[in-house]
Amino acid sequence: MGHMHHMAGGWITPVLSYAMAVLGAALGLRCTVRALAAGGRSKRTWLITASTAIGAGIWTMHFIAMLGYTVDGTAIRYDIPLTLLSLLVAVTVVGAGIFTAGYGTSRVRAVLIGGLGTGLGVAGMHYIGMSAVQINGDIGYDPTAVAASVVIAVVAATAALWAALAVRGPVIATVASLVMGLAVSSMHYTGMAAVRVSVHASTVPLSGASATSFIFPLAVVLGSFLFLTCAFVALSPTARERAEDRAAARPLHEVELPAT
Repeated sequence: MGHMHHMAGGWITPVLSYAMAVLGAALGLRCTVRALAAGGRSKRTWLITASTAIGAGIWTMHFIAMLGYTVDGTAIRYDIPLTLLSLLVAVTVVGAGIFTAGYGTSRVRAVLIGGLGTGLGVAGMHYIGMSAVQINGDIGYDPTAVAASVVIAVVAATAALWAALAVRGPVIATVASLVMGLAVSSMHYTGMAAVRVSVHASTVPLSGASATSFIFPLAVVLGSFLFLTCAFVALSPTARERAEDRAAARPLHEVELPAT
């Protein structure tokens, strides 16, 4: 058995990764709420932004947490195509869930299917991301902990979606984002607790990229994207809503009520 450290860098990796998950969730849930109020192309754009935000937030959370992951007796490398695939899966599967929620006529079904899709997106991304990990040794999983991690992801994603869609207000939105961030983080660490590593003594160099050469720069790029988009979405509604309010107010005087 290789001894694993999940927090080799101390508390910075779990805290930072949780913050990224919350940021992605906050942006994603905000965009989902905006999508429900919109129609046509605008709705589609909001839903795509929401899926990308949540997917990128989950992915960034996972790999920032992985920066603190070390195994005694072996270096760790990441398979680049699989790492990118895990990002694609996160965005696509979460997207399927979010679009279902966005276009669903039944609120309950939208939340259940959306939560299931989002949760499975989190889990799928995690385990594809883990299959990208290359060590001198074998990585196995405890099936019970894997199952638990998937259930945590689905339940918490459903709860966060429900909170975001059912209740209005900044406090609830913040709580929903914190819950969603907690969902992704708990799923991650439960999933990591399922990992069983056996290390082989080997001098063969590992293929793949090191975390600092590939994972870290990509996480920084995605993190910056989330942060800037978050700021943009948070600041943009006021002017646009004011314009919509003006547009909505103007025709009222001009519209003739049809005679009954």
